[in-house]
Amino acid sequence: MLLASNNAKKLAELRRVMDGAGIRGLRVLGLGDVRAYPEPVENGASFEENALIKARAAAAATGLPALADDSGLAVDALNGMPGVLSARWSGATNDGVDRDTANNDLLLAQLADVPPERRGAAFVSVCALVLPEGEDAVARGEWRGRIVVERRGANGFGYDPLFVPDDDLAAGRTSAELTADEKDSLSHRGKALAKLVPALRSLATE
Repeated sequence: MLLASNNAKKLAELRRVMDGAGIRGLRVLGLGDVRAYPEPVENGASFEENALIKARAAAAATGLPALADDSGLAVDALNGMPGVLSARWSGATNDGVDRDTANNDLLLAQLADVPPERRGAAFVSVCALVLPEGEDAVARGEWRGRIVVERRGANGFGYDPLFVPDDDLAAGRTSAELTADEKDSLSHRGKALAKLVPALRSLATE
């Protein structure tokens, strides 16, 4: 099965979820493991549309079952933005600043005058599984929390250092301060992937 992503951390997360579910006999490949193909334009208005765009393109190009994730951060005070624009919220970065840093800087600036009680947010993930024959399955996961005023933690990626989950297990830690196993059990992507476990298990040979 192909995970239509160049993100090594997403690939590792999917493999951990599958191992935790006891799925064997299904090798998970990343885009670096297959012949390159033109990446589709992610012009959908929703996470669901973008996830399906990526998964359908991957299945069509490779002939493999393909899984794609589209995810982002929905901030209450910003009317649900950055949303589907989360990965490119800060626009182009040509000054040597990496995209995650630029995105986090912009978000902190936009929320600078927002009080703690209005800094609610949710990570959203939609995972789409598309088979070469055209069948598909889509699952959505959400992870509620709040945005803090400064970065904390070195794990994870994206907006993880700014997001404190509501879950008691997190105990006030940001997503970037959680272990990989803790994040898998709580996160938006973990929840979405868990809903697809039956479909993934049906693809396994063991």
